[in-house]
Amino acid sequence: MMTNLEIVKSTYEGKTSEENGKNLAVYLAENATWTEAKGFPYGGTYIGFEEVTSNVFMRLGSEWIDYKFTVEDYVTDDDKVVAYGTYSGTYKKTGRPFTARVAHLWKLQDGRIISFEQFVDSQTVNNAIY
Repeated sequence: MMTNLEIVKSTYEGKTSEENGKNLAVYLAENATWTEAKGFPYGGTYIGFEEVTSNVFMRLGSEWIDYKFTVEDYVTDDDKVVAYGTYSGTYKKTGRPFTARVAHLWKLQDGRIISFEQFVDSQTVNNAIY
């Protein structure tokens, strides 16, 4: 059985974003909550893989050029894993790039991801959009 850290790493460190997505689909609990920060363009809480995919990942993939999260490091504590680093990308409609510091808080139970919460400097992201 994978450790909580290995599970979270598998959602970031695959060879492709498709591999990361497949790993997320495997480990995300059916009723997991996924919270994008208030003020972030996709802010809100979504339940389960399908809602996360349609409300977050599909939009990131279609509205941005080379949107990515570069993980700097991880911090673990029992059933929690924090990944922190930097978002970057260019908004397609405006052609404006951005970088933003970010942290993701993952909570796991019995080898499954039960919640995700994003903490980010949303203003830099919004400056690229508007």
